[in-house]
Amino acid sequence: MTNVAIFVSGGGTNCERLIEHFKGSEDVNIAVVLSNRADAHALVRARNHGVPAVVIKREDIAKREVMDAFLKEYSIDFIVLAGFLVVVPDFLVNEYSGRMINLHPALLPRHGGPGMYGHHVHEAVKACGETETGMTVHWVSNKVDGGRIIARFRTAIELSDTPEEIAGKEHALEMAWFPKVVEQTILSLRSS
Repeated sequence: MTNVAIFVSGGGTNCERLIEHFKGSEDVNIAVVLSNRADAHALVRARNHGVPAVVIKREDIAKREVMDAFLKEYSIDFIVLAGFLVVVPDFLVNEYSGRMINLHPALLPRHGGPGMYGHHVHEAVKACGETETGMTVHWVSNKVDGGRIIARFRTAIELSDTPEEIAGKEHALEMAWFPKVVEQTILSLRSS
């Protein structure tokens, strides 16, 4: 069994989708949800599904002793970033190299990097006059949104689409594909 921690900062729709996807799995256990924000609705979603939900402040996430204790307490094998708006500290990236992935709401390498999250991404896609958008799942590295790409999924958008409409189309991809990519990635690690 692979124990997974989901790191989130906001509403948690992807977090909840992952919890639902792996409920009853013999291979993957969503062991805990961590947020840097006490008001993140993802914590409510996790608790509603019986998954422990923990708040660790941004400044404490940067402390090795805090994160080591947290990850040990829940026996974490794999980390999924699902709307986590904190730059992961180097010690954690190094410790979980090849065992930590991130979801980005655009087709990396376009529209990635510091400050490119949520509505900022969709506004940038709109401003560039893109005809498609999508989601990217990638390994977490020491460069924000710079890790090796695992999977990308695309959807057409119209020039008349608002950033909110672009976000909706991209989010539909996340709901459909993110849990499958997480599962395939974990299972491929287990078999290697």
